[in-house]
Amino acid sequence: MTTDNSAPTSIDDLTPKMQLEGTVKKIELFGALVDIGVGRPGLLHISQLSDKHVKNVTDVLNEGDRVTVWVQDIDRARGRISLTMLKPPSVSWDEITVGSVFTGKVVRVEKFGVFVDFGAERPGLVHISELAKGYVGDPSEVVQLDDSIEVKVIGVNRRKKQIDLSVRALEEPAQAAYTDDEPEENLPTAMELALRQALEKADLDFPNTRTNKRRMKKNKRHAEREDIFARTLQQHSTND
Repeated sequence: MTTDNSAPTSIDDLTPKMQLEGTVKKIELFGALVDIGVGRPGLLHISQLSDKHVKNVTDVLNEGDRVTVWVQDIDRARGRISLTMLKPPSVSWDEITVGSVFTGKVVRVEKFGVFVDFGAERPGLVHISELAKGYVGDPSEVVQLDDSIEVKVIGVNRRKKQIDLSVRALEEPAQAAYTDDEPEENLPTAMELALRQALEKADLDFPNTRTNKRRMKKNKRHAEREDIFARTLQQHSTND
């Protein structure tokens, strides 16, 4: 049965992310079959039992166990139901698009900006330049930890799982936005091109110092951001 009073009775009543209570009916090597009260069992794959690696299904579940699950996917044509024990984010990646507006909570404050949890898989970043119209010397001048704020999505990179947010863009159009595509490298100048061709003739490598420095700087920023994300998510897990 579901956690509310509207228990589904057939596969047609199910929707993705729906939370259900079920009973483990059978254990297999690849997962477990769970009775959720709709006339056919749902499949709980071994990869969906925990956010940690599970070697054997019986390390987590046994037949007859009552479990809380969420609907992951529904194939009504084939009568297949995929379940998960990992609580899905309230906002999926498909719902996060440039221009979308969400309300979230400030979960971390850094010198360069703040991270906001609005129900996605991971918090989004509001850079200090996107906190307000005017100059902001420090993010704490505008927001504090645990503040609830409204933000607008100005950039999404699903491959790297990065979300850029803005408060300023709610009052004025965002100046720039990006999608999953990586920015193109700047084209070489005529002088650089001529030197490269000359060195290639001499069978030497062209040391594109400016591009390498820019790439190293970008990789360093990305590494720092990923480290902050990891620490923030770890802190959330500890608090939960």
